Amino acid sequence: MAEAVERLQQRVEELERELAQERRRRALGGGDGGGGRARIEKMSPEVVDSNPYSRLMALKRMGILLLFDYDKVELANMNRLFFQPHQAGLSKVQAAEHTLRNINPDVLFEVHNYNITTVENFQHFMDRISNGGLEEGKSVDLVLSCVDNFEARMTINTACNELGQIWMESGVSENAVSGHIQLIIPGESACFACAPPLVVAANIDEKTLKREGVCAASLPTTMGVVAGILVQNVLKFLLNFGTVSFYLGYNAMQDFFPTMSMKPNPQCDDRNCRKQQEEYKKKVAALPRQEVVQEEEEIIHEDNEWGIELVSEVSEEELKNSSGLVPDLPEGITVAYTIPKKQEDSVPELTVEDSGESLEDLMAKMKNM
Repeated sequence: MAEAVERLQQRVEELERELAQERRRRALGGGDGGGGRARIEKMSPEVVDSNPYSRLMALKRMGILLLFDYDKVELANMNRLFFQPHQAGLSKVQAAEHTLRNINPDVLFEVHNYNITTVENFQHFMDRISNGGLEEGKSVDLVLSCVDNFEARMTINTACNELGQIWMESGVSENAVSGHIQLIIPGESACFACAPPLVVAANIDEKTLKREGVCAASLPTTMGVVAGILVQNVLKFLLNFGTVSFYLGYNAMQDFFPTMSMKPNPQCDDRNCRKQQEEYKKKVAALPRQEVVQEEEEIIHEDNEWGIELVSEVSEEELKNSSGLVPDLPEGITVAYTIPKKQEDSVPELTVEDSGESLEDLMAKMKNM
């Protein structure tokens, strides 16, 4: 009986994948994408009422969104996610697709309702990253991690390191008052295995973020802030504007946003991370070296039509005497000031010769005076 149920569940998953592929083919062929209006094939840069996205960007096609999750929608999710009560019981990827398709029918969706951490699903997950781009057979532009457990993060990290796929990781701490986003470029920046960001930012063990039978604290405001930062970073990365943060944290208690960049760990436990580091070093070594030309600083207004000159009232000798010795410091460090040399006293120092007389003899002489 259990085997029959398992086979049935596998068949349902296969049908869901086939349905997603069929929707994708029909959408690429000019269908309506499942929405209430015709799909926009080419975006116009003009700001017109008929173009709801012209204020954001001009693209030949909108993107493809691949969703992976195995959870089902629960009423407990209503306070922080965009699900609706009538979607309770649906898989999260199906519910997300329905909601997002109604918001924007110009985006293509491919949903996968399975656990990416299992051996049988991991290979398919990697295949869709490699071949699920806008053009079938090409890799996706970016992978976003919005998971709530350590195992899923490590699975995404393993896949992206093996494929050399750029991805962004995000998360909210178990106490719900801090979070982070992190851009991971395999070989160039630290991967998740090099230094888990919550350990760096808040000394929190990632493995404790989701435990069996334990519900972590949930603040929709914190999650909203972190989600907004993540999307902003994604737009800057994909559209090539502004500064893309490698790591940006958020501390809700102090409204503090720490930022940093972390280099990869040469002794990382992930062998593919170490392999990507070597590949990156070769790429950097192959780049043409740019010669640094020292430009002389231009002197402004050295001469003027009025013949005005700036003359120091301190002579070179006075300036030299007012400066002390400069200590031997490492390169790049200078002193703010030096201690002036002590001026030698022009009055000769008086000395008293030792007469050899005792204190009592000297006091007797003074009494007789």
